[in-house]
Amino acid sequence: MQSLNACAMAAAMCAGSDMMHGAEMATCCAMCSNMVEMAQATMHMMMRPAGMNMDVMSAMMTACMTMGKACAAECRAHGDMDEMCRYCAMACDDMVMKCEAMMSSMTA
Repeated sequence: MQSLNACAMAAAMCAGSDMMHGAEMATCCAMCSNMVEMAQATMHMMMRPAGMNMDVMSAMMTACMTMGKACAAECRAHGDMDEMCRYCAMACDDMVMKCEAMMSSMTA
């Protein structure tokens, strides 16, 4: 859950930074904003373990990882322009790695 939170925070900071760069960073801003919402929704589901449906949780984590990979790729594409993009890409990569490990342990 910590890596989801770190990812959400980095993506929020990246989205805020993107707004200062104008239209050329609109896609990155939208991608990061979506990443924030996806990570937060996944965390909220994890905090309510009572009655958790593992199929639904697995689907949510898969969607979050897919969003994380897309967000990291977008940020990495212009990480040389903005330091926040580099941080966001690293946080997304870490979140994806940790979610993959968690999902592996859930099915084992």
